[in-house]
Formats: sequence, C-alpha cells, structure tokens
Amino acid sequence: MTAKSKAAIIAAARSAIGTARKGTLANMPAIEVAKPIVTAAVERSGLDPSAFEDLILAESLQGGGDSARYIAVDLGYDSIPGAAVNRQCASSLAAIAFGAGQIAAGMSSHLLAGGMESLSTMPQFLKRKAFSTGKEATDWERFAPAANPVDTPDAPPYDMSITVAHNCAVEYGLTREDQDAWALRSHQRAVKAIDAGSFVDEIVPISVPQADGSTITFAVDEHPRRETSLETLAGLKVLHPEIDGFTVTAGNSSGTNDAAAVVALASPETGQNVLANILSWAQIGLPAKRTGSGPIYAIPKALELAGLTIADVTLFEINEAFAAQAVACTRQLGLDEEKVNVYGSGISLGHPIAATGARMVTSAIYELRRRGGGIGVLSMCAGGGMGAAMVIEVG
Repeated sequence: MTAKSKAAIIAAARSAIGTARKGTLANMPAIEVAKPIVTAAVERSGLDPSAFEDLILAESLQGGGDSARYIAVDLGYDSIPGAAVNRQCASSLAAIAFGAGQIAAGMSSHLLAGGMESLSTMPQFLKRKAFSTGKEATDWERFAPAANPVDTPDAPPYDMSITVAHNCAVEYGLTREDQDAWALRSHQRAVKAIDAGSFVDEIVPISVPQADGSTITFAVDEHPRRETSLETLAGLKVLHPEIDGFTVTAGNSSGTNDAAAVVALASPETGQNVLANILSWAQIGLPAKRTGSGPIYAIPKALELAGLTIADVTLFEINEAFAAQAVACTRQLGLDEEKVNVYGSGISLGHPIAATGARMVTSAIYELRRRGGGIGVLSMCAGGGMGAAMVIEVG
C-alpha cells in the first residue's frame, strides 16, 4: 500500500537550460532567470499570488542575502515571504521537500518551491584574512561547490571528479568505456526528447536581453551535443592524469549550466487540479569520499517511506553529476536501464546545481502525464557526502 500524499504539486515550470559562460543565459543573474519561472508557476496554478504563503528557493552559489524574498518583492508579490535553501546538488529537491513538509504538517496550504543557478554569473570571493592587506588580498579564487570549505592543510579534498566519480569507478569496477557509453546514451536520449517536443510544455520561454538592446527568446535546452560519438568521447583527456587509473573526463561529466525551475505546492485537500502527489522524500549522509553512492541509499529509503518497491516505479532520474556515479547507482540498485534517465540528465541536459532537483521533478511530471501516469523517483548525490530522493505519483 502506498503512502498517503504529503503534498500535491499543482503547477510546474522550468526554463530551458543554458550552457554556462558561453550560452544564451550567460549574462543573466540567477534571480533574473528565476523571475519568469516563478511568475509562470503562479499563473499555471490558476491562483492569485496572495494565495501563496511562502517562496522557498534554492541557490547553491548565492552571493547575497535572501534571493527568494528579493524575487517576490521585485515581482510585486509583497505578501509572499521568501527563504533561501542550500543542499548543494539536492538543493531544490530539499526546497520542495521543506515546502511539502510544511503542508503535510498543516502549517501552510499553498507554497512555491524550486531552485535557480547561474554558473555563468556565480560570485567570486577574495580569499584573505579579515582586514589583511598585501598580496593575499589580490588573489582571487572562484567560489564553487568543489572548493574546500576548510582552509587547513589536512582538510579532505572536495574535488567532485574524485569524490563522486573516480572513487565510484574504483569501488564498483567501472571502466572508461562504461562511462563514455553512458554519456553518449545521455546525449542521444536528450536530443531525441528535444526533437520529439517532449520538453515544450514544461519550458517557459525567457526573453533574454542582448548587447544591442534587442531581446531573443530562449526556449530550447542548448547543452546536449547532437554530434558527439564514442570516438569523440574516447579522445578526451582525463581530468587528473597524475592519478593512476583515472577515467573521468569532461565528456563523461555533467555540464556547468544556468537555469531555474519552480513548482506550486498545495494541500491535497484544497481541491486544486493536481499534477502530481509527493509520496515521500529522503536524504542520507555518508563519507565525503563516497559521495557518488548517495542515491544507492537514498532511493531505497524514500521507496520504503512510500510503501513501494523498485518494481513499482515507472521511471527514475538519477542526476548524472558524472557517468560513473549514474552507472554505479543504476547497477547497484538493479534498475532496468530502460526506466532510467529516459530523456537524458546532467551530462546532456546539464546540471544547474540548485535548479536540478526541481527541473527533474518538473520533467518527470510531464513525462509521466504523457505515459498516462505512474510513479517517478528523482534522486541525486550531493556535494560533501549526501544523497537525496523523492517519490512522486502522477494519476
């Protein structure tokens, strides 16, 4: 018997995903990408903005204050408070879970939740001691989730290509060929979905200002590589040639991307038109060196909470932070590969960190609707040694 719905999703929207620094959204800060998506989620819900009691938005590379509240105020939604969430790659899945938890507890009836990220315009920081001067005050370093948060000589490394991918490949015996084949599969599936128009209904076209004062409309994911091949992928250099047996390349890694995705949540008892019911969610922690294994533990936990088994699931999306991690999780859980990442994932569509979870939920809803309904499981590993998963049902 499945669990009772914790909360209903009554609207879902996302932007197309841009390629960081050289793509269509490269000059748009995350909040500017998110504004039209928040607006679309409200409009698709059919409710007045005043019906929503909170806006919970994730941004893992946030450089300022409460960006969610800033967006609400800028859109004229003065009655909607805002909260910012950060759980690295699982940030917007956490935002949706936090909102669903408020609704399940009877503390709210309508909420907006999701995430945004701009790897193109992410902040940089000046690494220095307080009030110091001299050379170290001019050494700029990029602020990124892979950066070591503890600036001590004996702190553990947080390079994701090692903690997520390489360690997975070693632990589970994955070859370079395994990873490249999965990467090619991801691109092929994403291109097929784009050509079939599978993402058209979920994507909100965005007007993007240009240098000459004009605007262009961005409405198609631009990261998938239509012409890639196994030969091309095999020719790429590994990221850490100094590490014996290293098999991770840019080609079998996720993209760096810009995007936003937002859902509208409601109590199942409100009578709104329901797109999907949230049955459960789960998060786990594990040693940072085993970050990539997170979904192996989060997915069974979420399914158990929902009263379901792997056999009950219609489709899975396991975010492809790296091919090694996606392959390892799929094999260790014994999943049917035909149910996994059916329209691509992080390698092909891209991984706009804090927007990824909400994008996954949105895409799964629309895909399950096309299939006449079913159970979807969305999962990812998250930087620092975490895993997260959510189970949804589309009637």
